[in-house]
Amino acid sequence: MNSRMPGEKLKKTQEDSREKFLLVFVNEDQNEDDVVEGELEGLVDAAGGVVVGSARQRVDRPYKGTYIGSGKVEEVRDACAEVQADGVIFDCELSGIQIRNLEEIIGKRVLDRTQLILDIFAARARTREGQLQVELAQYTYRLPRLMSVYTKFERQRGGIGMRGPGETKLESDRRMVRDRIARLKQDIEGVKRHRDVQREGRKDQPYPVVAIVGYTSAGKSTLMNRLAATDVLVDAMPFATLDPTTRLIDLPDGDRFFLSDTVGFIRKLPTLLVAAFRATLEELIYSDLLLHVVDVSTPEWEMQLDAVLETIESLKAGDIPVLTVFNKIDAAENPAEVRRLVSEWQDSVAISALTGEGIPDLMARIQGMLSGRLGRVKVLVPYDKAQLVERAYDYGRVITKDYREDGIYLEADVVAELRGKLEPYRIAEASSG
Repeated sequence: MNSRMPGEKLKKTQEDSREKFLLVFVNEDQNEDDVVEGELEGLVDAAGGVVVGSARQRVDRPYKGTYIGSGKVEEVRDACAEVQADGVIFDCELSGIQIRNLEEIIGKRVLDRTQLILDIFAARARTREGQLQVELAQYTYRLPRLMSVYTKFERQRGGIGMRGPGETKLESDRRMVRDRIARLKQDIEGVKRHRDVQREGRKDQPYPVVAIVGYTSAGKSTLMNRLAATDVLVDAMPFATLDPTTRLIDLPDGDRFFLSDTVGFIRKLPTLLVAAFRATLEELIYSDLLLHVVDVSTPEWEMQLDAVLETIESLKAGDIPVLTVFNKIDAAENPAEVRRLVSEWQDSVAISALTGEGIPDLMARIQGMLSGRLGRVKVLVPYDKAQLVERAYDYGRVITKDYREDGIYLEADVVAELRGKLEPYRIAEASSG
């Protein structure tokens, strides 16, 4: 057992009115200690709390009742009293029973990593869509943990019409939570339909979609502001922006593309959050290119890069082309090393979204990676195959469409899959028809 108790890492909080928390780390890999500690402390800060101490225990298999061992729980209890902590936050996901048992022993409020992230999301969501998604995640988290807030001998509800066996408070609350979850899912499905309509509307401007992805605080919002001249909130705290932004961007060759940002990813991003934000993250799934922004100035960039790629895979978006954008070269300890990395890393570029360094290279790479997506066709499509013409709006850029006696003449730049389907109707050149 390896522990680091409060007293070793205390902050001056005498005049700090924020809630004070003691952190409990349970990661198995000692090499990840600095990353794990810094990240959880950043999350606490983002939630409006302050860290007053920490403890660690490496556990091969979590204890069923309290996750960590009973001796360590008592140490945490004593440490909380020593530093006057308002609560304890575990860097893992706890069951309802574990939270209840820990709170009974420690005598303080106990939170886990998922609750902490949910709290940040709830504070940062600004749009109706974001608020719905956060609320769904919160209720989904709470439902299996309702049992822990009730005693074994829950009293029955009484009153006129409720005498007799009645409905227990637990059963009633479970039913209300399930009903609320069902309503939230319906509302979010409505949001999804609205997004589908928006995508359908892009037929009139069939430009490719490029999505910015990356670890939280990697510089995605700064890059969005740089490329699109937007005023998206830029904050070093995790999850500073949750609500997606989409803008139309001009390329150097005169072509254009839609640029969308997404919520920042993080190590061990709770699965229920990924599920709740699927409507937002679908912008990523329907993209033609991903800009994976990596904060190359942090020593943990490789771990962060892997965490993002794992999330992309979980969203079934692993087949979408990726341009790796090594950001913050201005803050990198060795910029020459970053440039060497780019020379060896397939489909990558080094930039500073803050200063603008490397942005022309980035735009050129985007243009190059999107250019191979479309190819020119000149076809005469039979009227009974008119749906192929409509698909040209979905999967390309229509240059000319002309209704003729023997079919629909179409000149368009379309994706490879549709070019294959249009191949039987190819003509050498347009007739005067």
